[in-house]
Amino acid sequence: MSFDKETFAANLRAARARLGISQSEFAKRAGVSTDAIVKYESGNGYIPGADKIFAICQVGHIAPNELLGWK
Repeated sequence: MSFDKETFAANLRAARARLGISQSEFAKRAGVSTDAIVKYESGNGYIPGADKIFAICQVGHIAPNELLGWK
């Protein structure tokens, strides 16, 4: 399985939208910078580490496989 930035970005945006919170609030809850969330959601960011992916999943109430678009 490979990391697809566009799929990750779309799934992150959708998870945040379901919560109805800003990028800065999501970042604060996940313990990452707002800049990181902005870049992740744009598909232009670096590939996040496992710790960041799990933090995002916890905040977004989404399974890692779903976030990454893996079946």
